[in-house]
Amino acid sequence: MNEPTTFTLACIIVGGLLIAKTLFGSFISRLPMSTAMLYLGVGMAIGPLGFGLVHFDALKNVALLERLTEIAVLISLFTTGLKLELPLKDARWRIPLQLATVSMVLTVAAIAAVGTLVMGLSLGASVLLGAILAPTDPVLASDVQVANPGDRDQLRFGLTGEGGLNDGTAFPFVMLGLGLLGVHKLGDMAWRWWTFDVLWAIAGGLGLGYGLGTLVGRAIIYLRVRHREALGSDEFIALGLIALTYGLALLSATYGFLAVFAAGLALRRIDPSPATPASASKAGLSPEDREATGTEAPAYMMREVQRFNVQLESFAEVGIVLTVGVLIATVRFRTEVLWFIPLLFLVIRPAAVGIGLIGTHVRGSQRRLMAWFGIRGIGSLYYLLYAVSHKIEPVLAQRLLSITVAVVVASVLAHGVSVTPLMRRYEARKKEAAKRSGRRRA
Repeated sequence: MNEPTTFTLACIIVGGLLIAKTLFGSFISRLPMSTAMLYLGVGMAIGPLGFGLVHFDALKNVALLERLTEIAVLISLFTTGLKLELPLKDARWRIPLQLATVSMVLTVAAIAAVGTLVMGLSLGASVLLGAILAPTDPVLASDVQVANPGDRDQLRFGLTGEGGLNDGTAFPFVMLGLGLLGVHKLGDMAWRWWTFDVLWAIAGGLGLGYGLGTLVGRAIIYLRVRHREALGSDEFIALGLIALTYGLALLSATYGFLAVFAAGLALRRIDPSPATPASASKAGLSPEDREATGTEAPAYMMREVQRFNVQLESFAEVGIVLTVGVLIATVRFRTEVLWFIPLLFLVIRPAAVGIGLIGTHVRGSQRRLMAWFGIRGIGSLYYLLYAVSHKIEPVLAQRLLSITVAVVVASVLAHGVSVTPLMRRYEARKKEAAKRSGRRRA
């Protein structure tokens, strides 16, 4: 009998995990653990640390891993955009905006300072390390994100918006680090970096994504409501809009991550009544198509697109976290991670969040949870692989790989263990506060 191939094993393992998540997902959600912890453990078991069924080296498979993590982040960013229903003028948008700008810049600066002064890294390598580790993860943070589009909770909204925005706003610092290492052009006095990598790439990405999301969404709703066309295949809306937006963003030298996130935001904000429904009879249509062509057409489309994207996101999470579990055996971890990880989680992140939230109406318990749930994951892995693909020195690549994988694994474990009890306690306090408020009004 032939030995099973890696592809065969991957099919069996991924399929089994997805079915297990379906069967036991509600049970796992009550335990002090996350599904990512389960995937990580399985990855370690099938890798060289366990049964040795799968062998994988990050630096020898950079191109493949970069594409896999890139796709996973794109799917998650689009889904994140769809979750955020609050009007853009709502004051609560200050929370994720300040976290994704002020807090992120402070995190990059703090990590760069530690890298230069303590770790002995060059300025370029330190800035690059800060840019890799600064963004929080939209894929692994689902347990602390907005549960449904109507969720108005400041904690969940802030963390969700931060994860969607800072995977794009970290890119200028990645390019700055690469420029300081001599593998990217910054221009005299960094004029090219400021002009193209910061101003144009950020503004262009957001504008392009929001415009495409609005245009595509309105076109589909118009055809459905007015002409009963473009029915079905809601899954293609998500895949098509992600691919089109990302491709055009890359072509125009803007940040595709921000563009895809903005496209999801725009699609969520399609006018709920863009046109008067056609007066022709709908007798020949299925119940689903009647709903899709009525006044609730935008809500129906959002529900179907988001459901499909959440499923895609879960599939991507399984594949990437399994891979991380396998990779652990091939990474040469340095002892510096033992003190750097606590410093990042317990000092740098809380300080950056505390300063970044100045001026917002976020109360103490929410601030503390925002400070703790700075989950690092697939976005950091993508930025690492992106940097390695730009031919940075192999010794530096190995060191950045050691730190990044250690931080991601520590985040999966620490945040996975704490998310259920902390969020359960938080929700209980919210309910109790709501009851007290109701009694006072009565």
